[in-house]
Amino acid sequence: MNKDNKRAQAAARMAASPIKRVLFVCLGNICRSPAANGVMQAIVDARGDSAAWVIDSAGTGDYHTGDLPDRRMRIHAARRGYDLTHRARQVRESDFDDFDLIIPMDASNERNLLRIAPTPEAQAKVVPMAQWIDMSSRYDHVPDPYYEGAEGFELVLDLLENGCNNLYHDLNK
Repeated sequence: MNKDNKRAQAAARMAASPIKRVLFVCLGNICRSPAANGVMQAIVDARGDSAAWVIDSAGTGDYHTGDLPDRRMRIHAARRGYDLTHRARQVRESDFDDFDLIIPMDASNERNLLRIAPTPEAQAKVVPMAQWIDMSSRYDHVPDPYYEGAEGFELVLDLLENGCNNLYHDLNK
């Protein structure tokens, strides 16, 4: 299935839903997915739409359970006005019941999510973040900034701001 079809199918599936329930997923839930959570929450809040959204994040790994997001990500996010206070947690099978859309940051996390999805319907809820990113970039995913410098964290925030704005627009047509 191509990018536009998967994105359009996700938007169509959620269009009639009065509550949009979205889970962002990366590996450790300390950089990309909590940043996506914070960016998306800020977009929703700025539009006065908080009551219609449930936004969360999780990791496919359990390495950082209970930790705040990476200090560097919190610093870069705060410079843009995002307050990242989420505590890391691991994805669980019940998330496929609790969320309508599960958004992995890269192909590895997408494969992990598809592997633990309990049904084909649950697998259909997994749509990569890259589906909503349309800014010019050399990436077909949201790269992990953990081993990068400041520019890696800024790039991730740029990609997430673009993708989350597109996601908001798609789900509110």
